[in-house]
Amino acid sequence: MTMHPAFVTISPDVKKTKTNTPDLSELEKILAYSFTDLSLLKRAVTHRSWAHEQVAPGNEGEARRLHNEAFEFVGDSVLGLIVADYLFQSYPDVTEGELSRMKHRLVSAPTLARASERLGVGQFLRVGRGEEKSGGRRKRALLADAFEAVLAAIFLDGGLTAATDFVHHALGDELERVDPEVAAAADYKTLLQERLQAEHQTVPQYNVIEATGPPHRRMFHVELSWDGGSVRAEGRTIKAAETVAARLALEKI
Repeated sequence: MTMHPAFVTISPDVKKTKTNTPDLSELEKILAYSFTDLSLLKRAVTHRSWAHEQVAPGNEGEARRLHNEAFEFVGDSVLGLIVADYLFQSYPDVTEGELSRMKHRLVSAPTLARASERLGVGQFLRVGRGEEKSGGRRKRALLADAFEAVLAAIFLDGGLTAATDFVHHALGDELERVDPEVAAAADYKTLLQERLQAEHQTVPQYNVIEATGPPHRRMFHVELSWDGGSVRAEGRTIKAAETVAARLALEKI
């Protein structure tokens, strides 16, 4: 196992091996990590659409051993631990709620997708023909999942120290910019939408149930629903009621 000193920028045309698979040695340079077991990285960049094209129809078990979805599960847990430890060490005096809000921003799908884009991970993904035609390499959800899978591969190959080094490299800018006050002022509606997107759920739906009170003291009642739940809230404006509903939904989730 060897840690490289810095990221390496690659050209848009990634070198391919004789089997038309991207040259993973180039990706190792970008990740600043050299694998002992390169098959872990190969699986981390393999989307389920590619795996299912390689096996006989109905052979789900064999396909699962090829693609990266189980790695996403591991990577999500490892990332949460690393980020939680970083925030705990960096902000010893803030509340649990502030730590949670900062952590949520750092591990959200948009943050991970941006990191994948910076690293150029999409160029190395093995995707099926349909996914390729639909621009799968550029899909933010797919890129966020790939980030978690790559992190899992590094963790499984080199342990927690190697995984921590990778997260600090890959999310360095985000880790430096995170701030309790900024996190506290974040739009709860945005936070909720990012949370649901990360869990591959549909966008939340806001509906005004009723408006009560005289015109100068109007109170708006809003119902927010999402896959698996709903909450109601009220506010002096529709936006205020929706913001409260989003906060309640996040607490409930």
